[in-house]
Amino acid sequence: MKIHEYQSKELFQKYNIPIPRGKLVFTADEAAAAASDIGAFPVVVKAQIHAGGRGKGGGVKLAGSIDEVKKAASDIIGMTLVTHQTGSEGRTVKKALIEEGLDIKKELYLSIIPDRATAKIIIMASEAGGMDIEEVAEKTPEKLIKTYVDPLMGIQGYHLREIGFGLNLPKEALKPFSGMLKNLYAMFVDYDCSLVEINPLVLLGDGGVAALDAKVNFDDNALYRHKDVVEYRDLDEEDPLEVEASKYNLNYINLDGNVGNMVNGAGLAMATMDIIKQAGAKPANFLDVGGGASADMVENGFRIILSDKNVKGVLINIFGGILRCDILAEGVVQAAKKVGINVPVVVRMEGTNVEEGRRILAESGLDLVTAVNLKDAAEKVAGIVGA
Repeated sequence: MKIHEYQSKELFQKYNIPIPRGKLVFTADEAAAAASDIGAFPVVVKAQIHAGGRGKGGGVKLAGSIDEVKKAASDIIGMTLVTHQTGSEGRTVKKALIEEGLDIKKELYLSIIPDRATAKIIIMASEAGGMDIEEVAEKTPEKLIKTYVDPLMGIQGYHLREIGFGLNLPKEALKPFSGMLKNLYAMFVDYDCSLVEINPLVLLGDGGVAALDAKVNFDDNALYRHKDVVEYRDLDEEDPLEVEASKYNLNYINLDGNVGNMVNGAGLAMATMDIIKQAGAKPANFLDVGGGASADMVENGFRIILSDKNVKGVLINIFGGILRCDILAEGVVQAAKKVGINVPVVVRMEGTNVEEGRRILAESGLDLVTAVNLKDAAEKVAGIVGA
Protein backbone atom coordinates (compact mmCIF):
# COMPACT_ATOMS: atom_id res chain seq x y z
CA MET A 1 0.00 0.00 0.00
CA LYS A 2 1.21 3.48 -0.93
CA ILE A 3 0.52 6.75 0.86
CA HIS A 4 1.05 10.41 0.03
CA GLU A 5 4.11 12.47 0.87
CA TYR A 6 2.25 14.52 3.47
CA GLN A 7 1.04 11.32 5.17
CA SER A 8 4.57 9.90 5.16
CA LYS A 9 5.79 13.06 6.84
CA GLU A 10 3.10 12.74 9.51
CA LEU A 11 4.66 9.37 10.37
CA PHE A 12 8.13 10.94 10.26
CA GLN A 13 7.04 13.48 12.87
CA LYS A 14 6.02 10.68 15.22
CA TYR A 15 9.59 9.38 15.06
CA ASN A 16 11.31 12.78 15.37
CA ILE A 17 12.57 12.73 11.80
CA PRO A 18 13.08 16.40 10.80
CA ILE A 19 10.80 17.71 8.05
CA PRO A 20 10.01 21.20 6.71
CA ARG A 21 7.01 23.03 8.15
CA GLY A 22 4.06 22.55 5.84
CA LYS A 23 0.32 22.21 5.38
CA LEU A 24 -2.00 20.27 3.08
CA VAL A 25 -4.32 22.40 0.94
CA PHE A 26 -7.10 21.81 -1.58
CA THR A 27 -7.54 25.28 -3.11
CA ALA A 28 -5.42 28.27 -4.13
CA ASP A 29 -6.90 30.35 -1.29
CA GLU A 30 -5.96 27.68 1.25
CA ALA A 31 -2.46 27.63 -0.25
CA ALA A 32 -2.13 31.40 0.23
CA ALA A 33 -3.30 31.09 3.85
CA ALA A 34 -0.82 28.28 4.48
CA ALA A 35 2.03 30.35 3.05
CA SER A 36 1.03 33.25 5.32
CA ASP A 37 1.11 30.91 8.33
CA ILE A 38 4.62 29.79 7.40
CA GLY A 39 5.54 33.45 7.36
CA ALA A 40 8.66 33.35 5.19
CA PHE A 41 9.49 32.98 1.51
CA PRO A 42 10.23 31.15 -0.64
CA VAL A 43 7.74 28.31 -0.15
CA VAL A 44 7.26 25.19 -2.24
CA VAL A 45 3.95 24.05 -3.76
CA LYS A 46 3.99 20.27 -4.23
CA ALA A 47 1.35 18.14 -5.97
CA GLN A 48 0.21 15.15 -3.91
CA ILE A 49 -0.18 12.01 -6.01
CA HIS A 50 1.12 8.46 -5.67
CA ALA A 51 3.99 8.86 -8.13
CA GLY A 52 7.55 10.08 -8.30
CA GLY A 53 9.02 12.54 -10.78
CA ARG A 54 6.45 15.21 -9.92
CA GLY A 55 8.91 18.06 -10.35
CA LYS A 56 9.78 17.04 -13.91
CA GLY A 57 6.08 17.00 -14.78
CA GLY A 58 5.41 20.48 -13.41
CA GLY A 59 3.97 19.31 -10.11
CA VAL A 60 6.49 21.08 -7.85
CA LYS A 61 6.92 24.87 -7.98
CA LEU A 62 8.81 27.48 -5.97
CA ALA A 63 6.92 30.62 -4.98
CA GLY A 64 8.36 33.87 -3.65
CA SER A 65 5.16 35.72 -2.78
CA ILE A 66 1.50 35.17 -1.94
CA ASP A 67 0.51 35.91 -5.54
CA GLU A 68 3.02 33.36 -6.81
CA VAL A 69 1.71 30.80 -4.32
CA LYS A 70 -1.84 31.33 -5.58
CA LYS A 71 -0.74 31.06 -9.21
CA ALA A 72 1.31 27.90 -8.60
CA ALA A 73 -1.49 26.26 -6.58
CA SER A 74 -4.05 27.15 -9.27
CA ASP A 75 -1.82 25.59 -11.92
CA ILE A 76 -1.14 22.43 -9.93
CA ILE A 77 -4.46 21.63 -8.23
CA GLY A 78 -6.74 20.15 -10.88
CA MET A 79 -3.98 19.48 -13.42
CA THR A 80 -3.40 16.08 -15.01
CA LEU A 81 0.15 15.35 -13.90
CA VAL A 82 2.12 12.99 -16.13
CA THR A 83 5.34 11.44 -14.82
CA HIS A 84 7.39 8.38 -15.69
CA GLN A 85 5.46 6.51 -12.96
CA THR A 86 1.90 7.54 -13.89
CA GLY A 87 1.89 6.38 -17.48
CA SER A 88 0.71 8.54 -20.38
CA GLU A 89 -2.76 8.96 -18.89
CA GLY A 90 -1.36 10.79 -15.84
CA ARG A 91 -3.11 11.49 -12.51
CA THR A 92 -5.49 14.29 -11.54
CA VAL A 93 -4.04 16.38 -8.71
CA LYS A 94 -6.64 17.05 -6.01
CA LYS A 95 -4.43 18.44 -3.25
CA ALA A 96 -1.07 20.06 -2.67
CA LEU A 97 1.47 20.44 0.12
CA ILE A 98 2.75 23.93 0.93
CA GLU A 99 6.17 23.80 2.61
CA GLU A 100 8.74 26.27 3.82
CA GLY A 101 11.94 26.74 1.85
CA LEU A 102 15.09 25.53 3.57
CA ASP A 103 18.72 26.59 3.58
CA ILE A 104 19.98 23.60 1.60
CA LYS A 105 23.70 22.89 1.63
CA LYS A 106 23.66 19.47 -0.05
CA GLU A 107 21.14 16.91 -1.34
CA LEU A 108 21.46 13.20 -0.49
CA TYR A 109 19.53 10.01 -1.20
CA LEU A 110 18.44 7.57 1.54
CA SER A 111 16.20 4.52 1.53
CA ILE A 112 15.45 1.34 3.49
CA ILE A 113 14.09 -1.83 1.88
CA PRO A 114 13.87 -5.55 2.77
CA ASP A 115 16.11 -7.93 0.82
CA ARG A 116 14.66 -11.41 0.29
CA ALA A 117 17.91 -12.86 -1.01
CA THR A 118 19.81 -12.21 2.22
CA ALA A 119 16.82 -12.06 4.64
CA LYS A 120 18.20 -8.71 5.80
CA ILE A 121 17.21 -5.07 5.62
CA ILE A 122 19.21 -2.88 3.25
CA ILE A 123 19.98 0.77 3.93
CA MET A 124 20.91 2.48 0.67
CA ALA A 125 22.37 5.96 0.44
CA SER A 126 24.03 8.17 -2.12
CA GLU A 127 25.53 11.63 -2.44
CA ALA A 128 23.55 11.96 -5.68
CA GLY A 129 20.35 13.11 -3.97
CA GLY A 130 17.45 14.47 -6.01
CA MET A 131 18.20 12.14 -8.95
CA ASP A 132 16.45 8.93 -10.01
CA ILE A 133 18.25 6.24 -8.02
CA GLU A 134 17.95 3.81 -10.96
CA GLU A 135 20.00 6.22 -13.04
CA VAL A 136 22.60 6.56 -10.29
CA ALA A 137 22.86 2.77 -9.92
CA GLU A 138 23.31 2.34 -13.67
CA LYS A 139 25.69 5.17 -14.50
CA THR A 140 27.61 5.74 -11.26
CA PRO A 141 27.21 2.61 -9.10
CA GLU A 142 30.21 3.64 -6.99
CA LYS A 143 28.05 6.47 -5.58
CA LEU A 144 25.52 4.04 -4.15
CA ILE A 145 26.27 2.81 -0.62
CA LYS A 146 24.58 -0.32 0.76
CA THR A 147 24.58 -1.53 4.36
CA TYR A 148 22.89 -4.78 5.39
CA VAL A 149 21.17 -4.98 8.77
CA ASP A 150 20.21 -8.26 10.43
CA PRO A 151 16.62 -7.64 11.61
CA LEU A 152 17.21 -9.88 14.65
CA MET A 153 20.06 -7.66 15.81
CA GLY A 154 18.61 -4.35 14.67
CA ILE A 155 20.53 -1.29 13.57
CA GLN A 156 23.88 -0.79 15.31
CA GLY A 157 26.27 2.12 15.70
CA TYR A 158 28.62 0.79 13.06
CA HIS A 159 25.79 0.77 10.51
CA LEU A 160 25.15 4.44 11.19
CA ARG A 161 28.84 5.29 10.92
CA GLU A 162 29.24 3.28 7.72
CA ILE A 163 26.48 5.25 6.01
CA GLY A 164 27.50 8.60 7.49
CA PHE A 165 31.16 8.25 6.52
CA GLY A 166 30.21 6.81 3.13
CA LEU A 167 28.22 9.97 2.41
CA ASN A 168 31.22 12.13 3.36
CA LEU A 169 29.12 14.02 5.87
CA PRO A 170 30.77 16.94 7.67
CA LYS A 171 31.55 16.28 11.32
CA GLU A 172 28.74 18.50 12.62
CA ALA A 173 26.14 16.57 10.58
CA LEU A 174 27.10 13.06 11.74
CA LYS A 175 25.21 13.18 15.04
CA PRO A 176 21.88 14.55 13.71
CA PHE A 177 22.10 12.23 10.69
CA SER A 178 22.74 9.15 12.87
CA GLY A 179 19.84 10.00 15.15
CA MET A 180 17.54 10.50 12.18
CA LEU A 181 18.59 7.23 10.51
CA LYS A 182 18.13 5.27 13.74
CA ASN A 183 14.59 6.64 14.07
CA LEU A 184 13.85 5.98 10.41
CA TYR A 185 14.89 2.34 10.80
CA ALA A 186 12.65 2.01 13.88
CA MET A 187 9.69 3.34 11.91
CA PHE A 188 10.44 0.96 9.03
CA VAL A 189 10.32 -2.04 11.36
CA ASP A 190 7.43 -0.88 13.56
CA TYR A 191 5.15 -0.26 10.59
CA ASP A 192 6.10 -3.32 8.49
CA CYS A 193 7.22 -1.11 5.62
CA SER A 194 8.25 -2.45 2.23
CA LEU A 195 9.97 0.83 1.33
CA VAL A 196 11.02 4.04 3.02
CA GLU A 197 12.69 6.56 0.72
CA ILE A 198 13.86 10.13 1.23
CA ASN A 199 14.96 11.78 -2.00
CA PRO A 200 16.33 14.23 -1.31
CA LEU A 201 17.49 14.18 2.27
CA VAL A 202 19.13 17.56 2.70
CA LEU A 203 22.02 18.87 4.75
CA LEU A 204 21.14 22.29 6.12
CA GLY A 205 23.28 25.36 6.54
CA ASP A 206 23.17 24.97 10.33
CA GLY A 207 24.57 21.42 10.17
CA GLY A 208 21.22 19.67 10.61
CA VAL A 209 19.35 17.34 8.25
CA ALA A 210 15.77 17.27 6.97
CA ALA A 211 13.59 15.03 4.82
CA LEU A 212 12.66 17.26 1.91
CA ASP A 213 10.62 14.47 0.34
CA ALA A 214 9.15 11.26 1.78
CA LYS A 215 7.91 8.04 0.25
CA VAL A 216 6.60 5.14 2.35
CA ASN A 217 5.07 1.86 1.17
CA PHE A 218 3.66 -0.86 3.44
CA ASP A 219 3.39 -4.64 3.28
CA ASP A 220 -0.30 -5.27 2.54
CA ASN A 221 -0.17 -8.54 4.47
CA ALA A 222 0.62 -6.66 7.69
CA LEU A 223 -1.99 -3.91 7.41
CA TYR A 224 -4.27 -5.68 9.89
CA ARG A 225 -1.74 -4.62 12.53
CA HIS A 226 -1.83 -0.96 11.53
CA LYS A 227 -5.36 0.45 11.50
CA ASP A 228 -3.96 3.99 11.47
CA VAL A 229 -2.15 3.25 8.20
CA VAL A 230 -5.26 1.74 6.59
CA GLU A 231 -7.01 5.07 7.21
CA TYR A 232 -4.38 6.70 4.99
CA ARG A 233 -5.57 4.74 1.94
CA ASP A 234 -6.60 7.08 -0.89
CA LEU A 235 -8.93 5.24 -3.25
CA ASP A 236 -8.76 8.14 -5.73
CA GLU A 237 -5.14 7.15 -6.39
CA GLU A 238 -5.98 3.52 -7.19
CA ASP A 239 -7.50 1.90 -10.25
CA PRO A 240 -11.29 1.60 -9.71
CA LEU A 241 -11.34 -2.01 -10.89
CA GLU A 242 -8.49 -2.91 -8.54
CA VAL A 243 -10.35 -1.26 -5.65
CA GLU A 244 -13.48 -3.24 -6.52
CA ALA A 245 -11.50 -6.51 -6.72
CA SER A 246 -9.95 -5.92 -3.30
CA LYS A 247 -13.45 -5.97 -1.77
CA TYR A 248 -13.72 -9.65 -2.71
CA ASN A 249 -10.13 -10.65 -1.85
CA LEU A 250 -9.27 -11.04 -5.52
CA ASN A 251 -5.71 -10.43 -6.69
CA TYR A 252 -6.36 -8.18 -9.68
CA ILE A 253 -4.13 -5.75 -11.58
CA ASN A 254 -5.48 -3.78 -14.52
CA LEU A 255 -3.32 -3.75 -17.67
CA ASP A 256 -3.65 -2.16 -21.11
CA GLY A 257 -4.39 -5.20 -23.31
CA ASN A 258 -7.63 -6.68 -24.64
CA VAL A 259 -7.60 -10.30 -23.37
CA GLY A 260 -9.18 -10.72 -19.95
CA ASN A 261 -7.68 -13.49 -17.80
CA MET A 262 -9.05 -15.58 -14.97
CA VAL A 263 -6.48 -17.96 -13.50
CA ASN A 264 -5.94 -19.71 -10.17
CA GLY A 265 -2.42 -19.25 -8.84
CA ALA A 266 -0.07 -16.30 -9.31
CA GLY A 267 2.61 -18.32 -11.10
CA LEU A 268 0.11 -19.84 -13.51
CA ALA A 269 -1.36 -16.36 -14.10
CA MET A 270 2.06 -14.98 -15.01
CA ALA A 271 2.71 -17.91 -17.36
CA THR A 272 -0.70 -17.42 -18.95
CA MET A 273 0.01 -13.76 -19.65
CA ASP A 274 3.38 -14.68 -21.17
CA ILE A 275 1.80 -17.21 -23.52
CA ILE A 276 -0.91 -14.73 -24.54
CA LYS A 277 1.89 -12.32 -25.49
CA GLN A 278 3.68 -15.06 -27.41
CA ALA A 279 0.46 -15.72 -29.32
CA GLY A 280 0.45 -12.10 -30.42
CA ALA A 281 -2.23 -10.67 -28.11
CA LYS A 282 -1.98 -8.52 -24.97
CA PRO A 283 -3.38 -9.36 -21.53
CA ALA A 284 -5.90 -6.86 -20.14
CA ASN A 285 -5.38 -7.87 -16.55
CA PHE A 286 -3.73 -10.11 -14.01
CA LEU A 287 -6.38 -11.98 -12.01
CA ASP A 288 -5.53 -14.72 -9.57
CA VAL A 289 -8.78 -15.98 -8.01
CA GLY A 290 -6.76 -18.07 -5.56
CA GLY A 291 -6.83 -21.70 -4.60
CA GLY A 292 -9.82 -21.44 -2.28
CA ALA A 293 -12.10 -19.37 -4.52
CA SER A 294 -15.86 -19.86 -4.26
CA ALA A 295 -18.41 -19.61 -7.05
CA ASP A 296 -19.25 -16.10 -5.80
CA MET A 297 -15.59 -15.04 -6.07
CA VAL A 298 -15.42 -16.39 -9.62
CA GLU A 299 -18.62 -14.51 -10.45
CA ASN A 300 -17.22 -11.25 -9.07
CA GLY A 301 -13.95 -11.79 -10.89
CA PHE A 302 -15.81 -12.29 -14.15
CA ARG A 303 -17.88 -9.16 -13.56
CA ILE A 304 -14.75 -7.09 -12.91
CA ILE A 305 -13.01 -8.42 -16.04
CA LEU A 306 -16.04 -7.56 -18.18
CA SER A 307 -16.20 -4.07 -16.66
CA ASP A 308 -13.04 -3.26 -18.62
CA LYS A 309 -14.27 -1.84 -21.94
CA ASN A 310 -11.00 -2.85 -23.61
CA VAL A 311 -11.65 -6.57 -23.12
CA LYS A 312 -12.52 -8.26 -26.44
CA GLY A 313 -12.15 -11.84 -25.25
CA VAL A 314 -11.65 -13.80 -22.03
CA LEU A 315 -9.31 -16.70 -21.31
CA ILE A 316 -10.09 -18.92 -18.33
CA ASN A 317 -7.17 -21.12 -17.36
CA ILE A 318 -7.82 -23.28 -14.32
CA PHE A 319 -5.79 -26.13 -12.91
CA GLY A 320 -8.17 -27.80 -10.47
CA GLY A 321 -6.54 -28.42 -7.13
CA ILE A 322 -7.96 -26.67 -4.12
CA LEU A 323 -10.23 -24.74 -6.51
CA ARG A 324 -12.13 -27.60 -8.17
CA CYS A 325 -13.10 -27.33 -11.81
CA ASP A 326 -16.80 -27.82 -11.03
CA ILE A 327 -16.73 -24.85 -8.63
CA LEU A 328 -15.14 -22.70 -11.32
CA ALA A 329 -17.74 -23.81 -13.85
CA GLU A 330 -20.59 -22.98 -11.46
CA GLY A 331 -19.12 -19.52 -10.96
CA VAL A 332 -18.87 -18.90 -14.71
CA VAL A 333 -22.48 -19.95 -15.25
CA GLN A 334 -23.58 -17.86 -12.27
CA ALA A 335 -21.75 -14.84 -13.69
CA ALA A 336 -23.27 -15.34 -17.14
CA LYS A 337 -26.80 -15.31 -15.70
CA LYS A 338 -26.27 -12.27 -13.48
CA VAL A 339 -23.82 -10.16 -15.48
CA GLY A 340 -24.23 -11.29 -19.03
CA ILE A 341 -21.24 -12.29 -21.16
CA ASN A 342 -20.93 -10.21 -24.31
CA VAL A 343 -17.46 -11.31 -25.45
CA PRO A 344 -16.10 -14.72 -26.52
CA VAL A 345 -14.74 -16.91 -23.71
CA VAL A 346 -12.03 -19.56 -24.13
CA VAL A 347 -11.85 -22.17 -21.37
CA ARG A 348 -9.00 -24.48 -20.53
CA MET A 349 -9.49 -26.67 -17.43
CA GLU A 350 -7.55 -29.57 -16.02
CA GLY A 351 -7.42 -31.27 -12.64
CA THR A 352 -9.88 -32.13 -9.89
CA ASN A 353 -13.45 -32.75 -11.10
CA VAL A 354 -12.57 -31.58 -14.59
CA GLU A 355 -15.20 -33.80 -16.25
CA GLU A 356 -17.92 -32.47 -13.97
CA GLY A 357 -16.78 -28.92 -14.72
CA ARG A 358 -16.91 -29.55 -18.45
CA ARG A 359 -20.38 -31.07 -18.11
CA ILE A 360 -21.67 -28.00 -16.24
CA LEU A 361 -20.34 -25.69 -18.92
CA ALA A 362 -21.59 -27.88 -21.78
CA GLU A 363 -25.13 -27.98 -20.35
CA SER A 364 -25.18 -24.28 -19.49
CA GLY A 365 -26.12 -23.14 -22.97
CA LEU A 366 -23.24 -20.67 -22.96
CA ASP A 367 -21.27 -20.05 -26.14
CA LEU A 368 -17.83 -21.11 -24.94
CA VAL A 369 -14.68 -22.12 -26.81
CA THR A 370 -12.85 -25.08 -25.28
CA ALA A 371 -9.11 -25.63 -25.56
CA VAL A 372 -7.04 -28.77 -25.15
CA ASN A 373 -4.02 -27.07 -23.59
CA LEU A 374 -2.69 -23.64 -22.67
CA LYS A 375 -0.98 -23.02 -26.01
CA ASP A 376 -4.18 -23.89 -27.83
CA ALA A 377 -6.17 -21.60 -25.53
CA ALA A 378 -3.85 -18.65 -26.07
CA GLU A 379 -3.86 -19.08 -29.85
CA LYS A 380 -7.65 -19.30 -29.92
CA VAL A 381 -8.22 -16.19 -27.81
CA ALA A 382 -5.57 -14.29 -29.81
CA GLY A 383 -7.41 -15.21 -33.00
CA ILE A 384 -10.69 -14.04 -31.49
CA VAL A 385 -9.40 -10.57 -30.51
CA GLY A 386 -7.73 -10.17 -33.90
CA ALA A 387 -4.08 -10.32 -32.84
